Amino acid sequence: MNLIQSILMGIVQGLSEFLPVSSSAHLVFTSNFYKVFKGIKIVSQSNEEIFFDIMLHLGTLIAVLIFFRKDIFEIARALFFACKKRNISDSNAKLGLYIIFGTIITIALALPLNDFAEHLVYHPARVGCLLILTGVVLFFSEFLSKKREKKFDKLNWKQALFVGIAQGIAVLPGFSRSGWTIATGLFAGLNRETSARYSFLLSIPIILGASMVYPLIKIDIIEALNYNWTSIIVGTIVSAIVGYLCIKYFMKFISKFSLNIFGWYCLVMGFFTIIFFNIFK
Repeated sequence: MNLIQSILMGIVQGLSEFLPVSSSAHLVFTSNFYKVFKGIKIVSQSNEEIFFDIMLHLGTLIAVLIFFRKDIFEIARALFFACKKRNISDSNAKLGLYIIFGTIITIALALPLNDFAEHLVYHPARVGCLLILTGVVLFFSEFLSKKREKKFDKLNWKQALFVGIAQGIAVLPGFSRSGWTIATGLFAGLNRETSARYSFLLSIPIILGASMVYPLIKIDIIEALNYNWTSIIVGTIVSAIVGYLCIKYFMKFISKFSLNIFGWYCLVMGFFTIIFFNIFK
């Protein structure tokens, strides 16, 4: 891994983590495109590459923490006083509980799927198939949302459950986390801004957990000392900066425009990936 590759992957992660196009799929595509052109076997993936992917996600976590810092503070504050007073009537306290509930549902689904998800990393053409399915989901969510006369700006337990399930399924590369959670929010009757905001806030515990747990469990400290830390740190910083800008402008975009453009992108990128990686196996 060199500096140019790390910058490129940082940009890809920062853009695709919050846009409904699957960041994991794009990291798989970018990494494997690079391997094809360098003549490296796709089946080979080092521990350093896996750790670098985790660090890129940590960069986008930093972005969402900075962008939603006021929301996070208000939610944490409301939860503290709700526990103290044993009263969860406050809307921010309820939102905090929905995030906790959605996270538990996500973990319950994601853990059994994790081994299969890691296996898909070595089969980018299959990831392309899942990306096509993400595009279909985005189209259907827009169609159904337009049919609804009434849309909600606050969640309930059922909506939090459905979005948590969507985030758990989206552990599979090609199933966009933001795409599936936002689309599910629209399915469940949430308005566009509320669905996107909850999607981004719900990502915080999962990304935080993955970026802490994986290195502690699977990374060899001695081996990690030999990693290209300059490239890793630069890529992480780039993903944080690009991720912050992506959230800022995507929140404005989704309040006014359809997700269909991302649906078309997923279809085109998915079919291209299937064709490319079936030719260059």
